[in-house]
Amino acid sequence: MCLAVPGKIISIDSSVPELKMAKVDFGGMIKNICIQWVEASEGDYVLAHAGMAISTVDEERARETLADFDAIARSLENPT
Repeated sequence: MCLAVPGKIISIDSSVPELKMAKVDFGGMIKNICIQWVEASEGDYVLAHAGMAISTVDEERARETLADFDAIARSLENPT
C-alpha cells in the first residue's frame, strides 16, 4: 500500500534541468521533493510519495486530506 501526502510548493530549484526539485511544505515540515514529472508551480499543491511528486491536487482537496490525517492522528492519541 502506498501513501501519498499533499504538500504546498514553496520554492522551485531548476538549476539541474534533468532533475527539477521543489521545497514542499507538509504542515510545517519542509522537504525537498522531485517535481520533474509533474506540471507544477510555486504555490501549487502536489501529492508526494517517497520523495517524488506523483500528481498535482487542488488546494481544497489537499486541505481535506490533511484534515483527515490530523483526525486520524488525534484518534490514535486518544483512543476510546
